[in-house]
Amino acid sequence: MRKIRCIIVDDEPLALDLIEDYVLKTPFLELVKKFSSPFHAMEAIQSEKVDLVFLDIQMPGLTGIDFSKLIQHGPKVIFTTAYSQYALEGFKVDALDYLVKPFSYQEFLRAANKALTWFNLVEQGGVKTITEEPENKSIFVKSEYKLIKVELCNILYIEGLKDYVKIYQKDQNKPILSLMSLKTLEEKLPSDLFMRVHRSFIVNLEQIVKIERNRIVFGSVYIPIADSYKDQFQEFLNKKFLG
Repeated sequence: MRKIRCIIVDDEPLALDLIEDYVLKTPFLELVKKFSSPFHAMEAIQSEKVDLVFLDIQMPGLTGIDFSKLIQHGPKVIFTTAYSQYALEGFKVDALDYLVKPFSYQEFLRAANKALTWFNLVEQGGVKTITEEPENKSIFVKSEYKLIKVELCNILYIEGLKDYVKIYQKDQNKPILSLMSLKTLEEKLPSDLFMRVHRSFIVNLEQIVKIERNRIVFGSVYIPIADSYKDQFQEFLNKKFLG
């Protein structure tokens, strides 16, 4: 099996360094990065290939349990914590193992071997896992110091406002406001589902039900199709048009 690519998330510098040392001396583990903030770790999970997270539980801003729920369809988790009372909660979120600090390298290696066994079974087809489902079903965006999971199928359109974007969803009166450029978000979205039709707008192609005078209609909102995007959008329409 290929090496297991992992990250470490812990707000204690000494714990970060110790687990890093353990990872580096374990031949089948490859350290991608280490983080003192779960928010920065989430960004890495979205942009990097990560198989396994060594995750502390008691962290400011976002607990390890809550973090693991946000990534439940992503990398597997081994909890590393000083509090044994969270063990039951840890296994409820399908963690591979639970290490109570301070733990030795032998204890760490036992947990890492459990992860190796799990990944080997997955590759051999012995484990059916939700990570085998199609990718790009959801994204995480940061809004007001929170990470919010957004299902791509629920997005209607996205509006760019200088350094911010507004994400409009079905059955939601209020859009999600996030600090990022429209271009950055566009690069993360699957191009077969989303298309930029204006310098300020990206639309979900599956959610388009009405087009009127070169404008895409979402309820009372009319999104113009800019000249520079008309050919690309027309190509999409030609594939769908009957008659």
